[in-house]
Amino acid sequence: MTAHPSKTELSKTEVLIEALPYFQRYAGRTFVVKYGGHAMGDPRAARDFAEDIVLLKAVGINPVVVHGGGPQIGDMLARLGVESTFVDGLRVTDEATAKIAEMVLSGAINKELVGWLSSAGGKALGLSGKDGGLVTARKVERTARDPESNIESVVDLGFVGEPARVDTGVIDTAVAAGMIPVIAPIAGGEDGATYNINADTMAGAIAAALGAARLFLLTDVAGVLDGNGELLTELDPTKIARLREDGVIKGGMVPKLETCVAAVESGCEAAVVLDGRVPHAMLLEFFTARGAGTLVSA
Repeated sequence: MTAHPSKTELSKTEVLIEALPYFQRYAGRTFVVKYGGHAMGDPRAARDFAEDIVLLKAVGINPVVVHGGGPQIGDMLARLGVESTFVDGLRVTDEATAKIAEMVLSGAINKELVGWLSSAGGKALGLSGKDGGLVTARKVERTARDPESNIESVVDLGFVGEPARVDTGVIDTAVAAGMIPVIAPIAGGEDGATYNINADTMAGAIAAALGAARLFLLTDVAGVLDGNGELLTELDPTKIARLREDGVIKGGMVPKLETCVAAVESGCEAAVVLDGRVPHAMLLEFFTARGAGTLVSA
């Protein structure tokens, strides 16, 4: 006598059937995933993330991972007795700090993430923006207004950069070889210097250059919330501008949404801000009708 399938078994089958149209629609397309925040310091979350990325690769989607590491850089600087200052959320970076940032990002963090992906059954390749001329950086410039004189002056952030050019050749080669690129947000400038780049900004520029189907920004909040704390599931540049004017979008969410808007206006189909603390949040967002974050499209 054949045993009837359990409710759990049936629910798993239903999930696969629900996901099938998404597998078919995005086979061969690219997802760029920015990984950072809480999940990076939690082995269980890191393992879940690695399994999600390897699953995407297994079903024919090409994931490209860009990772951050601000807290880890901060820890290393503190251990070495180097004090940090920030302007608009960007770490003022002298030459010594830039070298430490490269060591932490391109070294320890990048290779740890490659290791997690390998343990989950993937073939990962660790890179930085320097490799294969992937990203050419330009120095970031910021201004500050003196509250007494009301005069604006240029603030020198040191070796903090932003992507000036992206050449996806090395990513294309890695993907064609069945590998998952894992990219540290470090790049060289035309002046020969090494620049530290905000990981969200790096991911957005790479997603645009690749014409990615999705840019995922994994963060430490549920997504973009309205004035009542409710999740906003869909936004476009016009709505985002209005919510900023109304003061609903503020703080650290502003640069994340600026990255999303820049990406979707430059070749990426859609960007998603979602909670990296939720197990398998990326798969829930993409492969279920319910979704799990805030989708930004042009």
